[in-house]
Amino acid sequence: TSSHTRVGILNNPSSKIKEDNTVIARGILAAFLTQNNNNLRSFLSKLSKEETAKSLASGTKIAKFLIPGMDDDTFEKKYNTLGLDLIKTHQMFCQEVLKLLPGQMAVMSNGR
Repeated sequence: TSSHTRVGILNNPSSKIKEDNTVIARGILAAFLTQNNNNLRSFLSKLSKEETAKSLASGTKIAKFLIPGMDDDTFEKKYNTLGLDLIKTHQMFCQEVLKLLPGQMAVMSNGR
């Protein structure tokens, strides 16, 4: 509710990281890197729906879920070039630094 609040996401997958099981994670990262706050919030809301996840898992392209006002070209370029190394780095940070188990979730506030 505050305009002074910042949100970030770290991925801590429980399974082997592959292109086909990181569609949503890569979509979220690409959106964080390319979109303004209003479009980011709307897009993340759309991605967080169960039916969206099922549709993406069945092979629907993420471009189908882009919302009006998004910078589609910039998003798609980032999404298509975003490698799996960033997600692997997130996973390593979560497990080595934060001491989370694979797939375990946590909320950090002020870096704690």
